[in-house]
Amino acid sequence: MCLGIPGRILEIHDDRALAMGQVDFGGVRREVCLAYVADQVRPGDYVVVHVGFAISRVDEAEARRTFEALKEMSALEELDWMREVAERSLAEQEARAP
Repeated sequence: MCLGIPGRILEIHDDRALAMGQVDFGGVRREVCLAYVADQVRPGDYVVVHVGFAISRVDEAEARRTFEALKEMSALEELDWMREVAERSLAEQEARAP
């Protein structure tokens, strides 16, 4: 099973001509390769990340739906870490909402 997690791009930069970015996953920040979506994204956008690569851009509503689904899936004990990421991401979205 492959799992892509949405994260919000905080910053974008080049690393040896490769588009990279700092992406926030509910308070956990990771360096992510943005090469596949470089011409489609900017800071503040959400991307779906799989094994360190942003594979698609999603809007905030889709990211929220994904966080909700991940939260529900985390009812399984072995996916407890996922609940924490989903809950933090949802809380951040709510805090930014007008």
